[in-house]
This record gives sequence, C-alpha cells and structure tokens, in this order.
Amino acid sequence: MNETHEEIEALDRLMAASHSRSTPHLREIVSGDKRLSAEQVVDLMTGMKVLSLATVTAGGEPRISAVDGHFLHGSWTFGTDGRAAKARHIAARPAVSVAHVDGERVGVFAHGHARQLQPEHDDYAETIEHWTAHYGSDPTTWGADVRLYRLEPTWLVAYGDVT
Repeated sequence: MNETHEEIEALDRLMAASHSRSTPHLREIVSGDKRLSAEQVVDLMTGMKVLSLATVTAGGEPRISAVDGHFLHGSWTFGTDGRAAKARHIAARPAVSVAHVDGERVGVFAHGHARQLQPEHDDYAETIEHWTAHYGSDPTTWGADVRLYRLEPTWLVAYGDVT
C-alpha cells in the first residue's frame, strides 16, 4: 500500500461524493456489503491491473483500449506509446474513463483527467520507481516516446464481493 492516511481519506470522500451523485440504478447495485471502502480499493488494487481506458476522438466518438494500471496514492497511473491513438486523444482531450473489472468479484470505475507525468512532477520519480520494480526495467527505456499518466479522478465508485 502506497497511500498515506490523508490520501485514503481523500479517496473515501471522493468515493462517497461519487456514489451520492450517481443514478439510483447504480446506487442500488453498488450498495451494502458490495460497496467497497477506499481502504478496500487500495488493498485490492495492489500490483498491476488491466484497465479499460476510454478516450474520445476529435469527432466525439468513444474509443476503448487496454492499458496496464497501477493504483498509487489513491489514483491510477497508466502508460502508452506516444504513437498510440490514445496518446493523441489524451493530448487533445484529457478527459478519460477507466475501469478495472474482475468478473463479479470486483469492479473499480473512474472518470477524470489524464495528466502526463513529467520529470518535474512531484510524483514522477516514485511512479518510475514503482513501475521499474514491478517490470524489472525502467519504463522510460521501453521506446522513444513512452508516456506515463496519472488519472486525476473526479468520480470513482467500486463494488466487490471480497468476503
């Protein structure tokens, strides 16, 4: 777990606010024991998780693809090659949605803005260190234009059957 107490509290507030402004249909599904807490999300999202990443074309058409996701400090980090369509979409329209779903066992859904991580960002070095430890090599060495992003979530809900 990489999150501080303050980051877990912030995630908990975001999740509560997101749930409260969701539709009645979603609140009925993600309720009771199935509604995960921030601490449960942090525990369950340890390691690499495949994310479905939704971006939008210039014509307003949705596109979805898969990326490796790492949950760090209460939000997702993910990467791609700068030549990928999703990289162009994010550069022009940084609003994205992500989902990690493991059948009916667990699902984490988030909307927000993707921020490309740069060496001058406070979280850059730690993110590179985390990814390097996981994969055994520095992700910035994987190609000429590897891009890592942090999702700045504006909405996040999670369900789970983790009993």
